[in-house]
Amino acid sequence: MRAIFCMCLLLTGVLSASNSQAASPYAGHEKAAAVCAQCHGIKSPSADAPFPSLAGWDAPYLTTALKQFRDKSRTSEIMNAIAASLSDEDINDIVSYYSHVKP
Repeated sequence: MRAIFCMCLLLTGVLSASNSQAASPYAGHEKAAAVCAQCHGIKSPSADAPFPSLAGWDAPYLTTALKQFRDKSRTSEIMNAIAASLSDEDINDIVSYYSHVKP
């Protein structure tokens, strides 16, 4: 639980630093590196990680999944906590980044 709280604090600081309106893969890279990469990696997670790599995934799928985790219509204790602090802009940036990364 402490790790989730720390991740949320880190996420809040990283996400509040961005003010752009359009989806930015550059901002998405920063956000993904700070938050998502610990479990999902950038191009691939560690070999023994139980979490899928998100590199190259379909943008509409990633957007829907993150929004479902945020509104808790899709449940995962960790992802619901992390996604709860994501704005639509944060989601668009992260999706823009991961959907363009080659696995």
